[in-house]
Amino acid sequence: MPNIFSKPPSYAFFFLFTLLFFSINLASAKSNGFSNVLSPKKLGVKREKLSHLHFYFHDILSGRNPTAIRVADAAMTNKSKTSFGAVEMADEPLTEAPDRNSKLVGKAQGIYASAAQDEVGFLMVMNFAFMEGKYNGSSLSLLGRNTVLSTVREMPIVGGSGLFRFARGYAQAKTHTFDPKTGNAVVEYNVYVFHY
Repeated sequence: MPNIFSKPPSYAFFFLFTLLFFSINLASAKSNGFSNVLSPKKLGVKREKLSHLHFYFHDILSGRNPTAIRVADAAMTNKSKTSFGAVEMADEPLTEAPDRNSKLVGKAQGIYASAAQDEVGFLMVMNFAFMEGKYNGSSLSLLGRNTVLSTVREMPIVGGSGLFRFARGYAQAKTHTFDPKTGNAVVEYNVYVFHY
């Protein structure tokens, strides 16, 4: 195979220019199909921020208007000491203070399911939909494991919408009050998220 770099300089220049030209065109080519490479500036993405949110989650299982209801269970669920297999659909109020009548800042909407046989451990799939202040209309998505008898539980924040687009972080949950007769609970949440 001939060595093109041993030819006169014009061939080497032409070869390098052609290689560079095609490399630039391939790197900057936009797809008209399934996906495109975008600059974050096109979406208005600027500097990343870290926010801390603090609120109380009210899980009300009793009374005329429960905020969580069982939608599925297994044949063995009632025999299980952890209610393994139970699935609850939730629309829980999020308030500024532990009192149920304090300022409503949002709703926790989603499911929690008993996913552990040896301890009370839930699979949590929740959207925290905010309706107060600058976060009104924005949401955070939580997906994780909640061992409810632990003093503090940590669960990942896996995304968000509105002002929380591209969010990532974690939530710490701590039981504030629990009534064993009714199953009602108030849970304190501290949420730390990076977002733009």
